[in-house]
Amino acid sequence: MDPTVSIIVPVYNAGDVLRRCVDSVLNQEYGDFELLLADDGSRDGSGALCDAYAAADPRVRVFHKENSGVSDTRNLCLEQARGRYLQFLDADDWITPDATKLLVRAMEEHGCDLVVSDFYRVVGERVSHKGDIDETQVLSREEYADHMMENPADFYYGVLWNKLYRRDLVERHGLRMDPAISWCEDFMFNLEYIRHAQRFFALQVPVYYYVKTKGSLCTQGLNLSKTIQMKLAVFEDYNQFYKTVLDEEEYEKRRLKIYRFLIDAAQDGAVPPVSARLGSERVRVSSTALEGRGPLFDLFRERKLLDYYLEAAGLKNGLSLAEARLLLYLRQSGPSGRKELAEFTGLSRGGLSMLLKRLEGRELIAVTETGKGREKRLEIAFPQAAGPVLEDVEDAWEDYEAARLSGFSPEERERWDELAERVQENIRRVLQ
Repeated sequence: MDPTVSIIVPVYNAGDVLRRCVDSVLNQEYGDFELLLADDGSRDGSGALCDAYAAADPRVRVFHKENSGVSDTRNLCLEQARGRYLQFLDADDWITPDATKLLVRAMEEHGCDLVVSDFYRVVGERVSHKGDIDETQVLSREEYADHMMENPADFYYGVLWNKLYRRDLVERHGLRMDPAISWCEDFMFNLEYIRHAQRFFALQVPVYYYVKTKGSLCTQGLNLSKTIQMKLAVFEDYNQFYKTVLDEEEYEKRRLKIYRFLIDAAQDGAVPPVSARLGSERVRVSSTALEGRGPLFDLFRERKLLDYYLEAAGLKNGLSLAEARLLLYLRQSGPSGRKELAEFTGLSRGGLSMLLKRLEGRELIAVTETGKGREKRLEIAFPQAAGPVLEDVEDAWEDYEAARLSGFSPEERERWDELAERVQENIRRVLQ
């Protein structure tokens, strides 16, 4: 059976960083993929390392070829790919453990032709969060093109590696990289793809680590004249794209914005300054806590595991981890008093009130207080508009449960549930 995703990684003299990239793919929570490693004539042992991965994992397929550049190498992989979707990585970058799962889930839940996600920029041991669309949302082609017009030539829109593509659309229209272009070749492919796509999904969760080590055009040995000619040629395609997407009147209204591409393109892609220490950007657990033995360590790890999945749901919907956690608690609990709810969530009374107001302000909950004195209760209702956010929070809970019981047989799961219920009965007996 063909895999759901074909993950494509061109490899050229990447021996120092290739393990980090490949391991991040093979350790994905989503396992229904093939990894295509294309060795573009490496001379540093990268090809042998690719072969070693293929020998150890049947999901890995390796292709060796004479050096001809990244575009030609990606085209070879497109010819060989068998997946329903296409995902790209550069060999010196890596992805979060939930990257492929989140991209596929967004693609399938929203029936999209393209998913684009936020990413991290990495320089040394520092990292920053990069993103251009302010909220997770479904976009039409016109809306996506309008966002792209606001920040032309930006990495967010121009590169392949923060996106998920439908292979049937690529094959139906014969889309390939242009080996004759060594600048913005990704962007040119994206423009052609967008022409044929109808529905787009912007995912606010950063899932890709982009390492800022790539050289500019000048360091690639191109003279100034050839660089200018290449950029003008790319701009002509970009300009023609908007003539196709917009009617004549709309094109004339926005022509100045479209021409901004020529200015922005001189920057070779805008990325934000690094701001935080690498490793602090998502929920992390120290090695001591990971290896610790005993019930206190067990409780801590379980909470951190739930936070790990809730954080992604929060990022996707512009919620803090605390807000996502409270939303889950409210969804799973019935009416309760403020004191009881504060104890249950581990929040102070003031902290609880603040988070409730935030969620109410976002129209994710509606709070009604009933009763008086000690009998005063909070009743929580969920407006219809909260539905998509609640689905993401509940998906996080299901991911948490699946991770905890990964590898269990149905019989083992049933036995686990029985034993867990007996443990809870013992706890209730003491606390009642």
